[in-house]
Amino acid sequence: MNNSIVTEFMILGLTQNPELQGILFIVFLCMYFVAFFGNGLIIITIIYNTTLHTPMYVFLLALAIVDIICTTSIIPKMLEIMLTSEKSISYGSCMSQLFFFTWSLGAEMVLFTTMAYDRYVAICFPLRYSIIMNHHMCVALLSITMVIAVTNSWVHTGLILNLTFCGPNNIDHFFCEIPPLLSLSCSSVRINEVMVYVADISLAIGDFSLTCMSYGFIIVAILRIRTAEGKRKAFSTCSSHLIVVSLYYSPVIYTYIRPASSYSFERDKVIAALYTLVTPTLNPIVYSFRNKEMQTGIQKVFAFLKHQ
Repeated sequence: MNNSIVTEFMILGLTQNPELQGILFIVFLCMYFVAFFGNGLIIITIIYNTTLHTPMYVFLLALAIVDIICTTSIIPKMLEIMLTSEKSISYGSCMSQLFFFTWSLGAEMVLFTTMAYDRYVAICFPLRYSIIMNHHMCVALLSITMVIAVTNSWVHTGLILNLTFCGPNNIDHFFCEIPPLLSLSCSSVRINEVMVYVADISLAIGDFSLTCMSYGFIIVAILRIRTAEGKRKAFSTCSSHLIVVSLYYSPVIYTYIRPASSYSFERDKVIAALYTLVTPTLNPIVYSFRNKEMQTGIQKVFAFLKHQ
């Protein structure tokens, strides 16, 4: 229920410097295109190639969809603000943006853990992989991911909807995120802060711990590989995955574990860019484009399009 006097918000964006805005517009536009088309290519490739209809690639497909939803819910509006002097966003649009962002945030964190578990089973129990990661297990893991993501989004968006916004209405950020919205509330945000803290501990720190644990077991299994080349390739893959995962979880944990009163807008806007744009841009490169099976699948897609 909307208890607010405010009917629209003004999103101030990343910077008020006109020259810097022009540079940032080009940078973020390029990154958005890479994220959108890179993840889009992953989706098309996995759907088109039946050989990629395996648990690992199904999870990659889900991650690509989540990344497109995350970036598309935020970046186009941010680019519009940079390009024009129109900084307003309606109350309803702001709440919609918040809902889809918190949904994608929850989904991505659980998916990273699910993908790490899938690789753990594949490397540590290769002979039992097809039995453990069967169709029913994949459906169950994806369903759990969806339920957690939707629940996380509904809880936080619902709590924000119960707040009263009576002015000012300037959001010192580049999108409608929980901390800057809490700082604008005229009513108590104690429950909101408690629930954000609970979500940060359970989802962000919990999932990050489980992900690191899975990769820890994977590294132990890699150390048993006898060939130096096999170890090098496996460590290269694991290290790149862990870097991207850390790049995502660390700023999320840092942002949401603090009360709204300690939020530093200038610094935290830059930090937010890491998990809203940088990671979705890196995911296709790290998880897919370096993979030989994906490269072959992409070649088949382009070959099919060429002959149409």
